[in-house]
Amino acid sequence: MAKLRRNHQSQGSAASGGMITKVGIFGALLAALAYFFGAFSGEDAGAVVNDRVDYAGEEYFTPTGTRGERIDYEGFSLSYDEDWEQAEWVAYILERNNLQQQWGERPRNFKTDPNVSTGSATDSDYRGSGYDRGHLAPFADFAWNDAQARETFYLSNISPQARQFNQGVWRELEELTRDWANRFKRLYVVTGPVMTEEPKGTIGRANRIAVPAAYFKVLLDLDDPEQKGIGFVIPNEISFDPLPKYAMSIDDVERITNINFFAQLMPADVEERLEATGNPDLWPFSKKKFDRRINSWNNVK
Repeated sequence: MAKLRRNHQSQGSAASGGMITKVGIFGALLAALAYFFGAFSGEDAGAVVNDRVDYAGEEYFTPTGTRGERIDYEGFSLSYDEDWEQAEWVAYILERNNLQQQWGERPRNFKTDPNVSTGSATDSDYRGSGYDRGHLAPFADFAWNDAQARETFYLSNISPQARQFNQGVWRELEELTRDWANRFKRLYVVTGPVMTEEPKGTIGRANRIAVPAAYFKVLLDLDDPEQKGIGFVIPNEISFDPLPKYAMSIDDVERITNINFFAQLMPADVEERLEATGNPDLWPFSKKKFDRRINSWNNVK
């Protein structure tokens, strides 16, 4: 049976000599997940069975084609780009079982990330900038686990987002992503700023933080009954358009960002099939959320 490929080399060392910082127990988490889903069968990787992918392995999948310093936390991984003073991408698995647990208290403070070897952005860089401290890995995706929730408040996971974007169309997409994870059981999620476009400017006194012109999010569902993927690229500004307008295939997002999101996760033929089509009809959108954005969320000052 065809094995899944695993990435044994960090992007930092592959592209620019960046170091791997092992912080959490993400590998152990994946091993437990693989055991739960029956993925291990005497081998150290998963297999394609009846055209369905069972994932396994001791190391988390990571995108390729980026240059930053990879840092692994308990709940997610990220690649920190020193030039932009923010993550190129954050990646994690979002599961129904976790989302249905009770939420903990939301942390109040954003924190400089001590695990970034070159030093991360600081909270003072955002103060008075006019931009929100926008999460890439959202707090609500990890609110069931206090330790993981606190890690989302590291400023390595934060990016300057226009207020009506962060609390409008981006909020709608984040809420829908959790709805879809609850519906489909488990999603692979990768999110980040579009760094192939010129930034809108910079903020910060201690650090010059680039203000992205747009953000991406890609989602992959490998579970029955319908394997599928979808991507989004949304400008960092207020939006009055429905979310399906921004939907595209994962291949399209890869062409825009120059990032290969799931190169180490699936056999090439499975990857090609799932990344080629981003059919929004397979992802139920919410008119109620859209109306709430247009009539309420977009009005934030």
